[in-house]
Amino acid sequence: MSKKELRFPKRPFRTSGGAKVPHRKNTSDKQSVIMPSPEEVIIPMSQHIGAPCKVQVSVGEQVYVGTVVGDSDAFVCAPIHSSVSGVVKSITKITMPSGAQVDAVVIESDGKDTTDPAIKPPVVENLQDFLKAVRASGLVGLGGAGFPAHVKLNVPADKEIDTLIINCAECEPYITADNREVIENSWAVISGVYTVSELLGIERVIIGIENNKPEAIKILTEIADNPKYDPEDKVRVLPLKASYPQGAEKVLIKACTGREVPTGKLPADAGCIVMNVTSVAFLSDYLKTGMPLTKKRLTVDGSAIKEPQNVIVPIGTPISKVMEFCGGYKEEVKKLLMGGPMMGISLSDDSLPVLKQNNAILAFSEKEARLYEPTDCIRCGRCVSACPMRLMPTRLCSDVKLLDFDAMQKHQIMTCMECGSCAFSCPAHRHIVQTIRLGKSKLKAELMKQKGDK
Repeated sequence: MSKKELRFPKRPFRTSGGAKVPHRKNTSDKQSVIMPSPEEVIIPMSQHIGAPCKVQVSVGEQVYVGTVVGDSDAFVCAPIHSSVSGVVKSITKITMPSGAQVDAVVIESDGKDTTDPAIKPPVVENLQDFLKAVRASGLVGLGGAGFPAHVKLNVPADKEIDTLIINCAECEPYITADNREVIENSWAVISGVYTVSELLGIERVIIGIENNKPEAIKILTEIADNPKYDPEDKVRVLPLKASYPQGAEKVLIKACTGREVPTGKLPADAGCIVMNVTSVAFLSDYLKTGMPLTKKRLTVDGSAIKEPQNVIVPIGTPISKVMEFCGGYKEEVKKLLMGGPMMGISLSDDSLPVLKQNNAILAFSEKEARLYEPTDCIRCGRCVSACPMRLMPTRLCSDVKLLDFDAMQKHQIMTCMECGSCAFSCPAHRHIVQTIRLGKSKLKAELMKQKGDK
């Protein structure tokens, strides 16, 4: 592409659909607090999209902060590390929020948080060294998706990438973890941005951030607009309209570049790589220290929490311990979410551990957790207007009800990203997302069956 085509946009491009969700960024001004290591951590072997890890330690073995406790030979996989020093207490099975049972390593902490002696900064002299280091770091998408970072950055030879988009939109209500990362660790953000863009030969970097984060915008703009810190003038900050789901990959690409990712394709097919802002900041720190991903910043909020705040916790910490650190519950919890209120996963209790891709734990009382009884669809079309992927949610729900697999494919049910904009906009309170999710699951099973019959 020519330089002329790679001009920086002065304003965001128009995107489709979306919902006007309340922001409720109650913790945006609260400095992150470091939580001490708990007495024990529970480290599940599945904390990313792709193949689960296999346990690499045994009961009674001494481990340290950064010791590899899980790994796999699979390409779409990322190693998992101990977040405390101590002794492996047991290897057990736990039920994940998805319902899947996975292996987990339980480590009893010695309270010393001793770093593994083998930890040292990686030597990176070329792209292959970099990709190897990214995998060794255990980094997965920290915005919630959990896709192994080394896979995303390993761009196929036939794809031409000219734009790196840093996702700092953080459009879900309540969550402010990425906002605090920018405010508290802005130099690592810019350093990580330059590292990725230089090693991958990317000409243009756009940091997309919603305009309801003025302090973060000011900090990043002052750095990016200063020739001393951005001598090549390849990084720009693009304030975005505060609208959900502005942070979704395909929506963000359209807002920042005007390009559309073709149906069934990836961002690379539109010449883009999208990375979460905390992910690039982590990479910068990892290349300097060699310390893999062992901690995570969480926004802890909701009407049932005594002391809402941003907390940096060891991965594997039981959620119950995080709640205790935040003062406990001030009233009975009727809904506990891992993630935001739009796309977060509802938990049955707080015994599950914090995972790599967690960015929030929200606890709500009865008033906020109340579910409305769905009524008949009135064909108002609000769900269609709200869909950022320009789908027809009502039609898809009918297809699922009829188990019409051909119609599901025709109407592109797999394109749905389950953002919830349709259900949020529905005056009849229909369970649209749940229905579509069920349909996708049934369609996958049917396609596998058809494949097996051939």
